Order: sequence, then C-alpha cells, then structure tokens
Amino acid sequence: MQEEQKNTNLPAGKKYTPSDILKFVIPSLIGIILFMLPIKEYDPEINQDKITIPIAFVASFIQNNIGSILPTLILIIVLISALGSLLTKLNIYKPKSAFAKNLFVQTTFWTITRVLAGIFITMSYFKVGPEYIISSDTGNFILGDLLTTLIVIFVFAGLLLPLLLDFGLLEFVGTLLAKIMRPVFTLPGRSAVDCFTSWLGDGTLGVMLTAKQYEEGYYSAREASIISTTFSAVSITFCLVVLKQVNMAHMFVPYYLTICFIGVVCAIIVPRIPPLSWKKDNYYKGGEALDESIPEGETYFSWALHQAVMTARHNASLSNFLKNGLKNALDMWIGVMPVVMGFGTIALILSNYTPIFEILGKPFTPLLNLIQLPEAVSASKTMLVGFTDMFVPSIIASKEISSELTRFVVATVSVTQLIYMSEVGALIVGTRIPVRVWELFVIFLERTIISIVLVTLIARFVLHLV
Repeated sequence: MQEEQKNTNLPAGKKYTPSDILKFVIPSLIGIILFMLPIKEYDPEINQDKITIPIAFVASFIQNNIGSILPTLILIIVLISALGSLLTKLNIYKPKSAFAKNLFVQTTFWTITRVLAGIFITMSYFKVGPEYIISSDTGNFILGDLLTTLIVIFVFAGLLLPLLLDFGLLEFVGTLLAKIMRPVFTLPGRSAVDCFTSWLGDGTLGVMLTAKQYEEGYYSAREASIISTTFSAVSITFCLVVLKQVNMAHMFVPYYLTICFIGVVCAIIVPRIPPLSWKKDNYYKGGEALDESIPEGETYFSWALHQAVMTARHNASLSNFLKNGLKNALDMWIGVMPVVMGFGTIALILSNYTPIFEILGKPFTPLLNLIQLPEAVSASKTMLVGFTDMFVPSIIASKEISSELTRFVVATVSVTQLIYMSEVGALIVGTRIPVRVWELFVIFLERTIISIVLVTLIARFVLHLV
C-alpha cells in the first residue's frame, strides 16, 4: 500500500470523476477543520478567551468531565507497557502478531525506561515514596497535569490523524509548497502541514504527525529529525500563558511576532549545523525518497491534485481508516506515555531538587553581560532549566527579575528553545525518530544562543517604541 501511495507519478491524460475528487476533498476538509481551524474557548486560568482547535477543545471537554478516572486509566496503561515489555524481554511472553511485537519487543534501554516509568507512576498515583519523586512539581505533575491531557489527545489524534495523512492533503500541500520548503528549510513541502498543526494546536500533535510520516517512509531520518525539533512549535495559547506569567500580556502582538521571526531563523540555521546536519537521508525500513518533481506539461496545482486524488483512491476504506486510527492511538498510549512519565519525572527532579541547571546556566552570564542584559545572573538561571519544562523559566523570571526587558527576553527564549523533556522532548525520544537525548540538548543549546542574541536586539527596539 505504501509503495503504491508513494509512486503515483502516472502519465498525463488522467481523468477524475467527481467522486474521486470528493474522496480527497471531504476527508481532508474535515481534517483541516479538526486540526487547524482556530476557534475561541474560554480559559478560566487566564480569565479570557483563548485560541484553540476543535480537536483540542473536544479533548479538553472530555478531560474536564471524566478527569477523575484518567489517572487510574493512565496507571493501567503504563503498567501494561512496562510489564509487557519486561515479560517479552525475559521470554515469558512471546507476542504473535506484528502489531503486538511492535508494541512490546523493545531494546534493553527502552524496557528499563518503561519499567522505571511504571515504578514512578505507581509511587505518584498512590503517593508512596520520596517527596522528590511524587511531589506536585515532579511525578504528580506529569501524571495529573500532563498525561491526563495527552491520553485524551492521543485517542482523538490517533483516530483522526488519518484524515490528514491518508486522503491526499499532504500530497496536495507538499507538491504546492515543495518549491519553498526545499530550498529554504531543506524539507519536503508536506512538512508545512506538521508546522501548521503544531502552531495552531499543540507541539505534541506535530510530533505525532511527523513520527507517523517517518514510519510510513515519507520522511528520511534527517527530515524527521529536523521537523520534530524545529517545527513542533508551541501553540499560540501557551505563548499567552507564558507572557501572562511574567506580567506582560499587553505585549502579546510584538512578543508573538518575535517568536515567529526567531523560529524561522532557527529553522534555517540549526538544520545546517551539527548534530542535525550529520543526519543521513536514510528511510525507515529501507524506503526511498519521495519524487517531488513536476512532470512536463503539468502545473504545480494540476500535479498536486493528481497526487492527492491517487492517494485518496487507495485509502477510501472506512474499516482501514478505523483500524489505522486505533493502531495509532494504542501505539501512542503504550509506546509514548511511559517515556513521558519516565523522562519527564527525571527532568523535573533535576530541575526542582538539584542545582544542576543553575550551575550549567552560569556560562551564559558572560554572554548576557556582553549584550548588556539587565539582571544577567538571574536571567542565566533560566536559560537551561527550560530543557526540563518550558514553563519553569517564566516562573523564575516572575519571582526574581524586575527588568521588563529581561522578562521579555526570558519569556521569548523559553518558547523559541522549543525542546523540553517534560513533553515534546520526551515524545520525540519515545517515537522512532532517530534523535538521542544528548542531541536534543545540543539542539536546545543552539536554539538558546541564537534566540538570546536576536531577542535582546528586538526587545530593546520594541520596548523603546512602547
């Protein structure tokens, strides 16, 4: 099926029926509405409307109504993942189906990770064990705040992502945007959909979309690594929450424009330097590169439509749609949630109970002094702690930093750093995208340095105008 979808470069002279075009248009339009259409939702935490997307709105509604049972369900899922992997590793359980093998046959490292996650979640759920593991800033934050959101999003995103993946939308957008994405970002045109999904919805959705595209052979290892670490942007809503935390919500427009600009600059520079530049254009399970060329006699639009219709023809089965959606959801539940629990808890323990990030942040003080940023010592504490969780720097800034310029810089950098282990970073590590933790940290450092310099220059200009 995959090879049929990838090799749709058929001769010209093609004919479409209205039914063929509707098979592409209707599911894709539903997918766009669910994953990309901005809608307003009242958020009591910020006491005003926020921008969200329908899929996130539905997930939030369900979470609010059945939230009390979600921690128990999460505990069961993570324990199944841990026990299944451990029993498989010990040859006690031997999965028969290819899908079960994919879920539970893991390397020693990932088996240990899942078992550790099982221990962490059991201690957090029953509130038994050291405070640094089960506190509301560590284990219980991951369980009660993060995973309760992800478990619902994974169900709906898993079931409904095929609307974006399987009915021609990526082929259509990819063909139209290849001329921009390739020379500017060294990526296929279809990666623009990942970016839009992250930007309007959530970075986790972007990572999920990228991971599935990589596993299905549409992205190379290099492309998937770049997209997941560069284009899995923070949602507009979260940006507002960060800015409100540092008491600068009135600056949202210049703040968000600054984030967008720095994000584009980082997306151009970071993939062209190590470690991302070291990644090879190897495809998962030996796949081949997509042919993005336009045949003679075709326009970009006509060939985009042809690619989309051919893909939709191969994926019109409702049973396959539901089957693939359920597999996506189970894969995320069993494979990703334990990694988020394990890595997220460890990262927050290091952040909240050790001085490691404060020590590691000290080398930034000379750079911050060089660019004459006020309260450089306090600001340096925030520069690396964002690797654990994106919201922590703004909390520190609101408590320790009085300079408006410095608070603006910290709030912006914390978002443009992009990679944080309590969510997006752990999700990337939990997928089959070939990016190691140390590589995530190096990419995080590169984005941090680029962001600090640019945002300080921009902030001086913006605050001077205001």
